[in-house]
Amino acid sequence: MSDTAGADAGVLQAIEAKVLWLATSMVHHANHLRPNDSGVKVGGHQASSASIVSIMTALWFDSLTAVDRVSVKPHASPVLHAINYLLGDLDASYLTQLRAYRGLQSYPSRTKDPDTVDYSTGSVGIGATAPIWAALSRRYIDRRFSDLPGPAGRQISLLGDAELDEGACWEAILDPTVVQLGEVLWVVDLNRQSLDRVVPQIAASRLAGMFAAAGWQVITCKYGPRLRALFEQPGGAELRRRIDEMGNPEYQRLLRSSGPELRERLPGAGTGAAALGRLADGLDDADLHAAVRDLGGHDLAGLSEAFRTVEDDRPTVLLAYTIKGYSLPTEGHPSNHSALLSGDQYADLAARLGGSVEQPWELWPADSPEADRCAQVAERLKRPAVQPREPPAVPVDLGRTHRGTVSTQAALGRVLVDLNRDAPEVAERVVTTSPDVASSTNLAGWLNKVGIFAVEEEVNWFADDTETRLHWREHPLGQHIELGIAEVNLVGLLAELGATWSRWGQPLLPIGTIYDPFVNRALEPWSYGIYAGGQSILVGTPSGVTLAPEGGAHQSITTPSTGIEQPGVLSYEPAFTQDLEWCLLRSLGLLGRPDGLSSYFRLSTRPLDQTTAAVPADPNGRSHRRSQVVRGGYLLRDPPDAVVSLVAMGALIPEALAAATELSGHGISARVVCVTSADLLFRAVQRRRGLAMDDPLADEAILAELFDSPLPLVTVLDGHPHTLAFLGSVHDTPITTLGVTAFGQVGSVAEVYDVHSIGVRSIVDAALDLLD
Repeated sequence: MSDTAGADAGVLQAIEAKVLWLATSMVHHANHLRPNDSGVKVGGHQASSASIVSIMTALWFDSLTAVDRVSVKPHASPVLHAINYLLGDLDASYLTQLRAYRGLQSYPSRTKDPDTVDYSTGSVGIGATAPIWAALSRRYIDRRFSDLPGPAGRQISLLGDAELDEGACWEAILDPTVVQLGEVLWVVDLNRQSLDRVVPQIAASRLAGMFAAAGWQVITCKYGPRLRALFEQPGGAELRRRIDEMGNPEYQRLLRSSGPELRERLPGAGTGAAALGRLADGLDDADLHAAVRDLGGHDLAGLSEAFRTVEDDRPTVLLAYTIKGYSLPTEGHPSNHSALLSGDQYADLAARLGGSVEQPWELWPADSPEADRCAQVAERLKRPAVQPREPPAVPVDLGRTHRGTVSTQAALGRVLVDLNRDAPEVAERVVTTSPDVASSTNLAGWLNKVGIFAVEEEVNWFADDTETRLHWREHPLGQHIELGIAEVNLVGLLAELGATWSRWGQPLLPIGTIYDPFVNRALEPWSYGIYAGGQSILVGTPSGVTLAPEGGAHQSITTPSTGIEQPGVLSYEPAFTQDLEWCLLRSLGLLGRPDGLSSYFRLSTRPLDQTTAAVPADPNGRSHRRSQVVRGGYLLRDPPDAVVSLVAMGALIPEALAAATELSGHGISARVVCVTSADLLFRAVQRRRGLAMDDPLADEAILAELFDSPLPLVTVLDGHPHTLAFLGSVHDTPITTLGVTAFGQVGSVAEVYDVHSIGVRSIVDAALDLLD
């Protein structure tokens, strides 16, 4: 393994070899020894794990502290579990259960793995950036709820160089807030290979320049001690120049070359070839082969020294040159990503690393230096159990009477301001964030009240401008975090703000606002954040073709069903501002707790007459209405002789009511159902069929309250019609589903509604056709 000197170096080398052996053995057992009757390959990434073993050994066993948190690249999960096993954090029984049901997950999972995992990874770029947003979240809670003078510990990402192709990484790196986070450390496993190929370009210097331009400290670990010593000999300058200028594929081919092939290939054809040839001739085959593969990312002493040079005044990236498949028979091969060692290769590896094929999980004797070092590190990294603080009780009703003609989007900021006034203990836990759309998503009133969060106090140069309506006060106690135009950053931050209750015991109630057409752009990383334990509220607004003057590019179609399909999320699309208040309060009450849940709100810019909601004035009636609103819907009209139900959601409620009035002119009585959550109604239908018995939000009683008789149904919403199509199964009744199935276009609301057949005329015609 690495060529270091001294007793301590020998111990670290032995630990490094054991980590590689354990990680490789986990994958080997899962693929070759554990029964598999499915015929599906298990996998496990032996080569990707091998490239980062030295980095992780140096980090865990020489540098890491108990307050640090580490995000490990997805394909190195066996290495993380191997280290946790050595530190007594994982029972040996799990080592045979990699990628098995209720065993070790395919990729590190904070919520599903049995050992310590700081960050869930697996979605490329998302796990890498999560420590950035965790660092910002920790700064936030330190300023507001803790006496600590600064962030506690480093937030570290271990990622492969191919992962830097993901745009999410650069969106995060370039955000202006990030350059202030000196606790952030990225370690790039620079093995110059992706899944399918050797990366053709020499990109390390370009990467270093890009990080430096973003204000990051850049540290490079390129050469190991053998190469550094050779550089000092005659011909050494030529050797260094040759390696530096060599393309990645050519270098990778050298790793697969025999001694004679190396002597032929290494000198090349340049002016320094003769000197380089003489240098190579002075080495035997073993030394020459060892020198060519002696990179800084496998030098334990060099890595430890590099970790000690990290400064804390700005984020740092450490570019560590490595070899994919290091020390394995597959090292450096372009197709090694998914390659598995054969039985013979595994036995040869055991002989080289001091492992046992028969007893692969065997450890050192208890009195050995290696066991002693592991015990010391385990004690050093021991963390006290997090004691989550109970979030404050959220009121179910703020008691406000909602009047006038207002949109749900405009009401969002008002509800937050009301919360700040009536329930300050709840409001102090609320933190909002947006990707440069705070004012256009109507948070101005809230922002004026609570201010913008900044690591340091910033001067507001427009404070004395009489025309300034939005007072952009940036200070360490602000409760809104503004990001640049990057939706992935938004949901990445939401995930970490929503995980502070479990990371550090301080619950937050995070709300992110985003243009609804861009929800799908952010959906995958938001979903992964929820999978990793983050709880938040995502508000998509404005939404639908109701945003008629903006045209098709800004008219969302598929988002209404997002909340139905997304695990771990409760979805609402309220029509009236009173409905919004009640639903938002309920969703806030679900955050920051072990059994918590995220929520998605789809809001509209269309102003509606709030008296149309007909909220009961008496307390009992108001309470009953609120109960129905938060459980999925309520009846706006319920004539006793109704022969058809018009079921509408969100901004289309006025059209449903107008259609009911027009039908009454034809002598046809229509019930009007206002759906606040297609998600909750779908859960209720599933429960009714015995398919969601463990879902605490599935309340089949709401179906009886809204659909107590088998009437034909016309459903309508500003989105894809399949969102409400399941309602026909409540009583197996005829149903016509109206909605949006084509790209939108510019026009007035009425014109656009007619184009998509969701206007009053379309609803009336659909009802008449059903009855005929």
